[in-house]
Amino acid sequence: MPVISTERLTKRYPGVTALESLSIDVGDGVTGLVGANGAGKSTLIKILLGLTGATSGGARVLGHDIDTEGLALRSRVGYMPEHDCLPGDVSATELVVHLARMSGLPTSAARERAADTLRHVGLYEERYRPIGGYSTGMKQRVKLAQALVHDPDVVFLDEPTNGLDPAGRDEMLALVRRIYTDFGISVLVTSHLLGELERICDNVVIIDGGTLLRSSSVADFTRSSAQLALEVVAEPATALAALRAAGLEVTRDGLLLLVELAGDETYDLVRDVVADHGLGLVRLEPRRHHIAEVFDEEATRVAR
Repeated sequence: MPVISTERLTKRYPGVTALESLSIDVGDGVTGLVGANGAGKSTLIKILLGLTGATSGGARVLGHDIDTEGLALRSRVGYMPEHDCLPGDVSATELVVHLARMSGLPTSAARERAADTLRHVGLYEERYRPIGGYSTGMKQRVKLAQALVHDPDVVFLDEPTNGLDPAGRDEMLALVRRIYTDFGISVLVTSHLLGELERICDNVVIIDGGTLLRSSSVADFTRSSAQLALEVVAEPATALAALRAAGLEVTRDGLLLLVELAGDETYDLVRDVVADHGLGLVRLEPRRHHIAEVFDEEATRVAR
């Protein structure tokens, strides 16, 4: 049974169609919901949570119909909203305990779960400070903690890396991945940054203008190409010249050299050139497509 299933789900506002006949199935694991700002990602999550109604179509989450079984559904789901919605005059502990109790946990269990969850997201030492004094990254962690504290079966994370610096994004993405690998909680995470989701997701759903472009595993999205990705210790320009002199077709992509794969003999020739010129081999592997490339391909195909 899919964790999330939608059937011709449509949401229209006056003059705007946010979702158009969206039919998807989302299974266990970490699933990325990808699209540009305004693609319909947040609207979909709000419909799945029962925070707004659909114009037509239907959906089920964990087997529950979103229209008729909302209470049963929400007790099994966690939600991390995109916007800053935290009260500044309470501590992280007070807020997370309060929300744990609202989810049905007894007071003692709520306090224990809050402490464990805040430790998991890296806020244990800061848990008694007022949230108003927190950095953006700390506030994002509080939002993540309250989504997890009642031990849900699935969590919806709406743009969890918003406002974070590169180091903060890396830490948040690691936390998101651990939600499933450590605790077995399935995740639907939205982002407009394709590279982020490629790193942590098992599956990706791409929507554009409220319609489905493609839904597949990350492995299928990032299929192998007919190129080798080569990285060497030496200056890439030096390696590029040496490889071309050996008759290979090579292009440069930053520190990587992309070698056209003509057959198994290409591996041997690249190895020999690297060894003969003392270039220092760091990496040699089939190049895989990035999700961003596939997104562009799919968007171009649909537009035709």
